[in-house]
Amino acid sequence: MHRVGLVQVEQPARGCARDRKSSYAKSRGQMRNARSAILAGIAALLCGLFATSVLSAADLSSYRGIKLDSSLAVASKIAEAKPGDARLVYQRPALIQELGWQPHPSVPSTSFLRSDSVRDGMLSFYNGDLFRIVITYDRYQIEGLTAQDLIDGISAVYGVAATPPAAVVAFHSIYGETSPVLARWEDPNYSWNLVRTGDKASYSLILYSKRLDALAQTAIVEAMRLDAEEAPQRERDRQKKRDDDDQSVLDKARSLNKPTFRP
Repeated sequence: MHRVGLVQVEQPARGCARDRKSSYAKSRGQMRNARSAILAGIAALLCGLFATSVLSAADLSSYRGIKLDSSLAVASKIAEAKPGDARLVYQRPALIQELGWQPHPSVPSTSFLRSDSVRDGMLSFYNGDLFRIVITYDRYQIEGLTAQDLIDGISAVYGVAATPPAAVVAFHSIYGETSPVLARWEDPNYSWNLVRTGDKASYSLILYSKRLDALAQTAIVEAMRLDAEEAPQRERDRQKKRDDDDQSVLDKARSLNKPTFRP
């Protein structure tokens, strides 16, 4: 009887042990699930913060306060210039103007920073709207820097650059009409392109509004075609004016000298 009683006592005890193990395993599983959920939430939060930071940093719509697509009046005010200072480039089939700009340093000058890396800028307008900004770096302030050094510096602010194979960008100068793209930063509306200057002495950053730049480049090509087509007539007109001016001088001299002529 005593042994039977012992067996009867041990069986409930074993059942309790099994219940405790099952409850412990279930609790651990719940803890693991909760921990995974927390980690997933933290990861999602970090990804969201990172994405927000990148999107915030990679604002390609403006440069040092001047916003692409803005009007000549607005852009010239920020550039501390007057709309009347803009130079006429073409007036048909669209109005193309340029305005020189001396950007202020992006950070205050200190003893550790000699001066701004930017030498100057050029703002280009299509029918009164800013379609392009060209920034040229000071060759002496970037002396010794490689193209990759500039790309790394720009990417630290505006995100990872693309290196489009054999890409070129319109870059009108005495050296040509286009320039190879070394690196590009872009979004659906704007494009930034790092190129070498025509004389290879420095680098330029070409920023443009994709919508307006497409319209402007089409207008510029047509304006150049019209200029070439009309060049012979313009030369004839200039020559006629020179001839008329010369004849006017002769006529005036004749009117003075004829009455006093003595054989």
